[in-house]
Amino acid sequence: MAFSDDSVLARLSSLNESHDSIATAAQWIMFHRRHADRTAQIWLQRLRESSSTKRLSLVYLANEVTQQSKARNRPDFVLAFAPVIAEALAIAYKGAPADIQGKLRRVVEVWADRNIFEPPVQAAIESRLQDADRSKGTPKSGGFGSAAHSVHPDLSTLIHLQQNVARNNLPVKAAVGTANQDWDKVQDPSVPIPSAPVYAARLNGLLRSLAAAEGAVAESVKARSELLRELERLVESASQGLAEDTHTLSVLSKRKADTEEKRREVEHAIMRTLPGQESAGDAKEGVSNSPAPEPERPEVEELTPPPEDLAERHTAAVSQSPPLEETTLTTRVPGPEHHAPSGIEMLSNLASQYQSLPVSTNGSNKRRRVNSDEFPDLGADDGIDADVAEMLRRDGEVG
Repeated sequence: MAFSDDSVLARLSSLNESHDSIATAAQWIMFHRRHADRTAQIWLQRLRESSSTKRLSLVYLANEVTQQSKARNRPDFVLAFAPVIAEALAIAYKGAPADIQGKLRRVVEVWADRNIFEPPVQAAIESRLQDADRSKGTPKSGGFGSAAHSVHPDLSTLIHLQQNVARNNLPVKAAVGTANQDWDKVQDPSVPIPSAPVYAARLNGLLRSLAAAEGAVAESVKARSELLRELERLVESASQGLAEDTHTLSVLSKRKADTEEKRREVEHAIMRTLPGQESAGDAKEGVSNSPAPEPERPEVEELTPPPEDLAERHTAAVSQSPPLEETTLTTRVPGPEHHAPSGIEMLSNLASQYQSLPVSTNGSNKRRRVNSDEFPDLGADDGIDADVAEMLRRDGEVG
């Protein structure tokens, strides 16, 4: 069957909710995709004249056609239905039973999930359904319509103007296409000029086509001008708000900096009024920052022998002290008792004491030779045998 308005209406009139009926009609419509714009206009006209059940079937048909077109990367029908789909859904939704409204909402949710239409078109569909809910006082919560309540009024106006522009696209294309075809037929040089009455009729038809195209384009120009004015108003409002916010930001930043500087000055003034705490803090800071003093170097005893006078004084001190046993650094262990030493033993002990190494203050021993002059005077040989005295004299000469 060739494409014509009557053939499209016949297909739409025989449509029902069965899947076979919808699929068959969709295949026939998609076969004539060159007439997608005209098909969408006839579909909208038939939907206005149908009942709620029939409208649901027509929406199912549009859903099948647009999804198949989207899947095959042929956006002809998506673009053709975009200008009229929001109005069609509003007509089908308003006054429909609750079950049909739920099915229509499900179709719109599928479109949103699969991105069948552009976001502005999808937003327009949801907005029209929300308007229908508010008009009857039963707004629906949740679902895809939950975001429509949050739309700003300025954006709502913008969406409405965009819908007007989209609604005029299809009539403009159809009217301009018809006018161009009629113009080509009349102005084609290869076509012979008919008789005057026929030629006049053709010219009258061309005038009607041109007038219709002119009116459609004029409506489109008006809609686009209103949309542009609204966009310019939004841009101007946003620019003014941006300038005001920028000025306010600079003022607040300057005030914040001044306040911080004033706070630092007040804190310094408070610290200056507390000299005791400040000095204590400085003292603590000085103590914590100053390094610990190093210990003094130990005094090292010189290795040179002591002066002569110091040695003589030491010898005199030793001669005046009573004879004692040899001292050691270890603890003395009490030994067995002995009888009083004789004179020979006392002299031997005394001689060994003078020849022993004295213990210095730093623990090092110094060895020196004791001269005969350093022996103490024991008197005029009282109690000493002549042999012993001779032995002592010889030892002194040898030394």
